[in-house]
Amino acid sequence: MDIKNNILETIGNTPLIRLNKITKNLPCLVAAKVDYFNPGNSIKDRMAVKMIEVAEKEGKLKPGGTIIECTSGNTGMGLALAAVVKGYKCIFATTDKQSKEKADILKAVGAEVIVCPTNVDPEDPTSYYSVAARLQKETPNSFFCNQYDNLANRLAHYETTGPEIWNQTDGKITHLVVTAGTGGTITGTAMYLKEKNPDIQIWAIDVYGSLLTKYYRTGEVDMKEVHPYISEGFGEDFVPDNYDMSVIDHFEQVTDKDGAVMARRLAKEEGIFCGYSAGSCVQGLMQLKERLKKDDLVVCIFHDHGSRYVGKIYNDQWMIERGFLDVKTFKDIVSSRGNATKLITAEPTDTIADTVELMKKYDIEHIPVMNGNGPVGAISESGLFKKIFTNPDIKNATVQELLEPPFPLVDFETPVEKLSTLINRENGAVLAKDEAGTFHIVTKYDVIQAMGK
Repeated sequence: MDIKNNILETIGNTPLIRLNKITKNLPCLVAAKVDYFNPGNSIKDRMAVKMIEVAEKEGKLKPGGTIIECTSGNTGMGLALAAVVKGYKCIFATTDKQSKEKADILKAVGAEVIVCPTNVDPEDPTSYYSVAARLQKETPNSFFCNQYDNLANRLAHYETTGPEIWNQTDGKITHLVVTAGTGGTITGTAMYLKEKNPDIQIWAIDVYGSLLTKYYRTGEVDMKEVHPYISEGFGEDFVPDNYDMSVIDHFEQVTDKDGAVMARRLAKEEGIFCGYSAGSCVQGLMQLKERLKKDDLVVCIFHDHGSRYVGKIYNDQWMIERGFLDVKTFKDIVSSRGNATKLITAEPTDTIADTVELMKKYDIEHIPVMNGNGPVGAISESGLFKKIFTNPDIKNATVQELLEPPFPLVDFETPVEKLSTLINRENGAVLAKDEAGTFHIVTKYDVIQAMGK
């Protein structure tokens, strides 16, 4: 029987999957090492368990002890799984930049999570590095993993990730493309692959706002390079000890937007629902496509699963607010408003006075008139303005008496350009139903805003 003794025995041996659509114009084969197949849904499971095993062997972590770490979420998940199996407690410091889903997942597996500010120097006492170091000093029988400087991090990838990729490609790999964060994955994997074939090219993908690229090129730690960025899981504002820059052949930087957009493309075009860094990894590769040849075999490492980013890069509103997603359809306009916007409607039996009060209260010019079957007409500010001169007493009339034609009903995916042809002087808005059957409205003002972005 093939029965695992515990969840930790399922770590590793993740699949290598060919990319077909996004890379179709590249001259060579590109495959993704999809490490969200690990039980903690990320490549960090590998090094998390290795750091614990080494700490146990060296006597730094004793039975009943507490594991302390600063983490963007994924390393914490791997450590938490190991802690559950081995009987340790966990306290993790993370940053307010990380997705809420990551913190919630850590709490679900029993960890205590402390959220620290992002935009502070590493030496600042409130940084997640400093908080983790302080907690280790204050907590009896505890071990601070320090994935950045703990060389067990890169050892895990030297022992597992590198050999797996070599064997899965029959030793034919020519390029390894990896986002650069703690340095463990890229350095450990590269050390193994370079031993097998020193001609293999190792390309590190970095983000603008990180100092790693300039440090690689000049050897200078330039804090002027550091500025806030949105990308998660890679890029650094210092140089971790896990790096051995001699095994890396090139550093390439990508923007926050390009990485996020590419991650969404991987989900839609390849069916690989992966995290932010995977999108950045492929984007970096595409920026370097002119360096590739027909017989090359490129392996990109996809670190984690998209479920950790459903509130961010896979959320239309989040993307639109940051200018990462173009507003192209009725649905995009609705998404950009957020969840707070509710369609304000009137009924045929309402008075004009009550309807005007709704217009004032919500600062709107167009109100659909609904009955139980859906829209039956409309009331507009401009229409009322014309009629009030001929009949000042219309405020006592019912909506039914002054009903205007219903706003056009369109598909939820109707392009903005089409909406602009439907909205005119006589007709100031359009309606559409979402997937749940809820009505939404888009006005002339909404279209002007969208087309101006």
